[in-house]
Amino acid sequence: MVRTMDSIERVGVVGAGTMGSGIAQVAATNGYEVRMRDVEEGFVERGFESIDDSLERFVSKDRLSREEADAAVERITGTTDLADLADCDLVVEAALEEMDVKREVFADLDGIVDEDVALATNTSTLSITTIANATDRASRVVGLHFMNPVPIMEGVEVVVGERTDEETTALAHAFAEALGKTTWESDDKPGFVTNRILMPWINEGVRAFDEGVATREDVDAGMRLGTNVPMGPLELADHIGLDVCLNASRTLYEELGDRYKPAYLLKRKVEAGDLGKKSGRGFYEY
Repeated sequence: MVRTMDSIERVGVVGAGTMGSGIAQVAATNGYEVRMRDVEEGFVERGFESIDDSLERFVSKDRLSREEADAAVERITGTTDLADLADCDLVVEAALEEMDVKREVFADLDGIVDEDVALATNTSTLSITTIANATDRASRVVGLHFMNPVPIMEGVEVVVGERTDEETTALAHAFAEALGKTTWESDDKPGFVTNRILMPWINEGVRAFDEGVATREDVDAGMRLGTNVPMGPLELADHIGLDVCLNASRTLYEELGDRYKPAYLLKRKVEAGDLGKKSGRGFYEY
């Protein structure tokens, strides 16, 4: 049996980067105690800086009061020791998007948290089943794929592994909904729903720009105005992170073949260190 929704008070988050800090913020804002862990103190500090900046924007737009923002920060404890997550009622992993890293984290967590605690991964493309097989609780491992930026985006993709049981799946939906999110569900197939469709769209936008079909502005304007999306492919790629897009595309290319081959210009940008908004330069400058 997996721990029930009613018993979840303390949430562990592994990773204090863009996604991890966002998940920690949203959980804390909705009343949960949070343990946010990363491998270095500097990473944890940057996670708190990101949370502070995000909450400040919410306060300035009257979406949160100052008291609510301060209370959310108080609910988050930073750590570099995975063992500090031992008393968590649910753990969400948002570490590097590398299978070996995630399997190591899950194997370690399996020996730390109680056996009835569900372990969720925020992976955007990697196999939930393969990650779960690093543990002795595969039935209680599930995908919780938050969208970036987590505090703003409404959706969460619940991904069901080969051995994920119904109780854990239901818990994943309920927890995301308790954070004010709307969920949809995907089987554990490469890219799930979101990135299976999104990555070819981004790559084709990059190719259209690289091949001179249109300027970067017109590629994005054409997709915004022509399909009613809030961002065009190049702007969205910058916000996601070009390195993240490249890694996701490579994973899908390995699994599904040529239609997911990463665009040349995307690879070149990443090699140059132009990773998008987080580095100050991608297809646009920030």
